[in-house]
Order: sequence, then C-alpha cells, then structure tokens
Amino acid sequence: MRKAIYALALLVLTAIGSQARGASTPIWQVHQAPDKDGIYYAGPEVKAPALAKTVFVSYPNAPSKETQGTTALAMVIDAKGMPLNIQIVHTHGEEFDRISIAAVQQSTFRPGMLNGRPVPVWIDVRVVFYADRRQTTPQVLIAERDLPAPAEYQFEDKHHNPLSYTPPIPIHTVDADFTDPFVKHPLQTVAIVTAFVGVDGLPKSVRVKRGLGFGLDQKAVAAVQHYRFLPATKKGVPVEDYCDLMVSFATF
Repeated sequence: MRKAIYALALLVLTAIGSQARGASTPIWQVHQAPDKDGIYYAGPEVKAPALAKTVFVSYPNAPSKETQGTTALAMVIDAKGMPLNIQIVHTHGEEFDRISIAAVQQSTFRPGMLNGRPVPVWIDVRVVFYADRRQTTPQVLIAERDLPAPAEYQFEDKHHNPLSYTPPIPIHTVDADFTDPFVKHPLQTVAIVTAFVGVDGLPKSVRVKRGLGFGLDQKAVAAVQHYRFLPATKKGVPVEDYCDLMVSFATF
C-alpha cells in the first residue's frame, strides 16, 4: 500500500436546474484529475504506462537456500517514460528488492496518456522469484485505479427526477495484497467488508463482514480505507451511509 496521502480530486457534485425537466437534478461530473503532486492513476480517461523494454533479473547468489517470493514496487512513470519515486510495497528480502529496483531503473516505459498527451501515472511493478532460480522479468501491475462514474440515468427515475435513494459507489479502488503470494488459500478469494462513507466520499470506518483469515482481513480493511466514493444520496442530496464491498487481492 502506498504511504502517500491521496487527494480527492475526482469528485465534483453540482445540482443543475433544467427548465425542460422542471426539476433540479443531481449531476455527477467525474473526471480524472491528478493528486496533489500532479500524478494520475490509470482509469477510464488515463491509459496506463507499459513496459517497452526491460532486462532479465537473475536470482541473487546471496541467499543460503532456495526461496521463492515476490518483490512489488510502486512508482511514478513520468511523462517521458522514466520511473521515479520507487517505493517497496511488498518485500522479499533486501537483496531481492535491490536487484528488482535496479531492473526497473534499467527498463524503458511508454508513459501513460490522457487525451493524447503523456502524463505521469502511478503503477505497481512486481518481480517474481522462483525456487528453481530461473531468470525473471519485471511485470507491470495496476493495483490502484480510478473507475468510471455511473451514467446519469442511474440517479434518476423515468421522469428525470432524483431517485429517493442511491448507495455509495466506488470511483477509486485499491487491491489488497497477499501475505504470501505462493500460499494457496483454500477459502474464497475475496473478502467482504462494510464501509461507512461520508458525504465527502471518504470512508469514515471500515470493518470486516466476511473475512478470509490468514492475516488477510487487516489488508482488506487497509485497502478500503484508501477507496474513494460517490456518496449515497437521498433525493439528490449527499448523505452518509454504509455499503458492502468485495475486496480483491493483488497478485503480489
């Protein structure tokens, strides 16, 4: 999970009166906007960066025994395709992490795009190390993303009046990560949590409704705490309310 504080720049709510409709109808205007540092997330308007050229990563000689696991990194790919602000979000050990970062720094990326122009975008990259010590390569992951807003008609009745109620709707999600990517969990692969969402679209509290165990429940809660929502509405007016969410886990 990134340690940055996320700016809620996606959400704008306006009530536009329309003479043709004879009522004031809530209109959600959601466009992807950068965070406080001018960086975007992949989503409906922003195309994610992609690896253009990378290098092989050899299994390090430092470990005394064969081990398998994954190093996952968060980073910004800037408008020139350069990786910046590299952060370790899932460690497999100091030597594995070091060579993973070195491989990313030697790789070439195609930058993310917004309206035909390159923009800086957050991505995650993983490097999977196997017990047979085979060579591997970095892989781009999108574990955090902006989602498209629902169509306007989903907030209206057939007369174009605001619905009496609409639930909170996620517009920015974060995948939770596994405690150990090579462990096969015998239960369901998603957790269900309940979030209490404020009128500002931020989760005020999050609790587990149906957990997985294996240390994953805490990770599901931590992920949802970084979600962003369109808040619930009653007759077009934003209100606080609860919603249930199915939390997916990243393939770290």
